[in-house]
Amino acid sequence: MAEPAGGAALKRCLDVLRDARDDSEQLAALLLVTKAVRAGEVDAKTRRQIFDAIGFTFPTRLLASGKPPPGCPDHTFRALGLTLLACFCTDPELAAHSQILNKIPTFNDILVSPCSPDSTSMVDDVYQCLSAVMATTRGPRELVTKGTVSALCQAYVNCSYGSDRALALLLGLLAVAEEKCWQRDAPHLLAVLSKLSDDFLKTEDMTKFELCKVLPHFIPLSPLLTQDPQGSECLHRLYKGLANVLGSKLSHLQRDPALKLAACLVQACGSEWIPAGSAGSKFLALLVNLACVEVRLSLEEPDPLEVEGKKEVVTACYVLIEMGIQECLREEKPLLEEVQKMQLMRIMEEAFGAVIFYLRQVKQEELQDPFVFASIRVLGAWMAEETSSLKQEICELLPFLILYAKKLFKEGSSAVSPPQPELVSTEGSGLPQDALRFLLPGFCHLTAEDRPRDILISEGAPALLCEYFLHQWEVLSSKPGSLAPLTDTEMSLQTMCGIFLNLVVTAPNLIRRDKTFSSLMDTLLKSLPVLLPQKDHLALAANIATLGLMMARILAGSTALQGTQCTKEFFGAAISFLSQAHSAQAEPGSESLALAVSPAYRSAWADISELWFLGMQALAGCIPLFPWLPQAVLEARWLEGVSELLTRVAAASVDFELIAAFQGVLVELARASRPCRDVILSHHGREWANLYGMAALEQCLSEQ
Repeated sequence: MAEPAGGAALKRCLDVLRDARDDSEQLAALLLVTKAVRAGEVDAKTRRQIFDAIGFTFPTRLLASGKPPPGCPDHTFRALGLTLLACFCTDPELAAHSQILNKIPTFNDILVSPCSPDSTSMVDDVYQCLSAVMATTRGPRELVTKGTVSALCQAYVNCSYGSDRALALLLGLLAVAEEKCWQRDAPHLLAVLSKLSDDFLKTEDMTKFELCKVLPHFIPLSPLLTQDPQGSECLHRLYKGLANVLGSKLSHLQRDPALKLAACLVQACGSEWIPAGSAGSKFLALLVNLACVEVRLSLEEPDPLEVEGKKEVVTACYVLIEMGIQECLREEKPLLEEVQKMQLMRIMEEAFGAVIFYLRQVKQEELQDPFVFASIRVLGAWMAEETSSLKQEICELLPFLILYAKKLFKEGSSAVSPPQPELVSTEGSGLPQDALRFLLPGFCHLTAEDRPRDILISEGAPALLCEYFLHQWEVLSSKPGSLAPLTDTEMSLQTMCGIFLNLVVTAPNLIRRDKTFSSLMDTLLKSLPVLLPQKDHLALAANIATLGLMMARILAGSTALQGTQCTKEFFGAAISFLSQAHSAQAEPGSESLALAVSPAYRSAWADISELWFLGMQALAGCIPLFPWLPQAVLEARWLEGVSELLTRVAAASVDFELIAAFQGVLVELARASRPCRDVILSHHGREWANLYGMAALEQCLSEQ
């Protein structure tokens, strides 16, 4: 079959290109080739033939050439070169070639240069090249590092020719390299956000709802927006635009993107983008209200969430409801008034009824669905704060929650999971791994109550939590250098200590019986001496010291606690924690000294004072059980320290609770150990026991 005329002409041109004797001949042939390329007459095979005939050298020369022949427009050579590169780029292998990647700065220059009507084809070719590079593996990284983000931003903000394509490419780059883009080009991206937010506020047609879909991609998950004046202006415009939208009567196709945009702003800035005052509080209440209604409408259906994209909308509503919970609890500068808080709590309770209803229907094969994870996460936020409502329903759901958390933990600890985005996407993301983190605060409340505690125990929660504790301790202590600063991991460890303390007090037999508590005890013994010297971790150290002492009373007979080096180091660290909490300090406007919380403990004292008192009580209970313990107290010279403290300070500065805590430990030491009793006596123990009304200690010291 004869070749089409166009194809034959192209073939002749390629022959001329190969055999050209000088640039003029080559240029003439090239003009014909580019004409065919522009007319779209090139298939993959021909494209390869053109490349084999020309290579990268000639287009590169054309891009660098100066003035074209007389009578040609100034940019003739560049336009030719770009058309050829755009043609080559339609081959993915060539698009990833270093000769294309090193032209990225040239492409950027063309985007930010003024564009005349006869140079639009150059801009089209540049966008074709950039889109092709973007689709390669290395491409996005090369584009970000070689400055394409700022060029695209400028093209969009200046409404240059093809600016809609600039926006599409920016969306693509942000999707794969958001953090890098913001690190390198924050001012330019802010300028785009500024234009988008301005358009969003001003437009009154359906474009507003299209912008709702685009805007979330330009909202960084960093404090940048609230700290930058331009960012703050953007936030204010978005707030006003959303207030206009959500205050109107909308179809769900219009409301859904608006709710998603609001959720995106909440994830980036909490509630900081909502101004104080009655307009702001009404808007916040409306937002949470709409989210609750959406959750109920979506989850109370017989077949919930069948509608395409519905899970994403409900997940966004969860983010808004979680903010609602936080705002209802906020005492400092609250955005909501008390009446609004009461109303919202009632509405949220109904929404959580729907969440529980949905979770009770989840089938085994649906456990992989990230939407289930999002539902459990938001329920965890509710259980953490609201302990009295929906108690019956939550108790009935507990077996499912334990099963789910166990499944995720087992699968997560066998494979290192990627960090999950905060707003759990429902499409295409892997199984999020850590559901327990969000359930722990709720479990801490529930273990203090008989019925839910019994369910948690019968479903195997204590063993799971012990395993999880060991895993989280490894995560925390495996960070390079010193232990990482306060993180979710550390908060989880503290909350688990609270859960175990509840179990120690209410179910001591479980601690004796369940073998997993022996391995937990082992970890506590090893971790406190590592943790205590690091001043940033006092709250966790307080939790571990107190829990360890409380458990030691119950497990005193176990092999782990028979005076080994590890046990002695733990008790040494616990004594150190308890003994350094108070010191004598000068009272302002007074000659005398007062007993006060030590400076190192002051910032954490609100969180740890109860633990300190409980720890003192637990240590007193351990003294008769461990014969070597009084010797450890003597070595720490604590008795001398207590004596010096109580003799130096004004008696009125020591409150009754503190006196009782010291007396509890001192009496046990005096009873259990003659050397301890002698140290107390030789340091005026009788006098200060009398001064502080420590009757039990006085009696103990006077017995022979």
